Amino acid sequence: MRVLGVDAGERRIGLALSDASGLIASPLEVVAVREGDDPAALVLERAQTSGAECIVVGMPIDLRGEEGVAAQRMAAFVERLRAATELPVEVSDERMTSAVAARSMQEAGLTERDRRGQVDKVAAALILQAWLDRRRAGGEAS
Repeated sequence: MRVLGVDAGERRIGLALSDASGLIASPLEVVAVREGDDPAALVLERAQTSGAECIVVGMPIDLRGEEGVAAQRMAAFVERLRAATELPVEVSDERMTSAVAARSMQEAGLTERDRRGQVDKVAAALILQAWLDRRRAGGEAS
């Protein structure tokens, strides 16, 4: 089963896609969100073109495990996705994924300029891989 991973922000949406077996997540692309764009429609378009059978959205939980304003915005985004598609839409904790993605890219030798445009899709891949791993282990995936 192909799964689309989403790291949604106000200006950019990082996307990742699993392989057909649902084992390995790979960064896919970063979609710019421009004024007037519907972020949910952008994600659903990519889900359709990629053949995704499920969408996993990163939920921004703070380090204390609490949901703040960003999590409330993301919950509303998830509800818009669910209302607009029959695909299952799951959520997964995205705590620290952007920081881990940026650090790993820095350690790989990418310049700050190169990292800037890529970190969101790498974060989406980390979110998706964690969800896939929990699902495979039989644990709660969302």
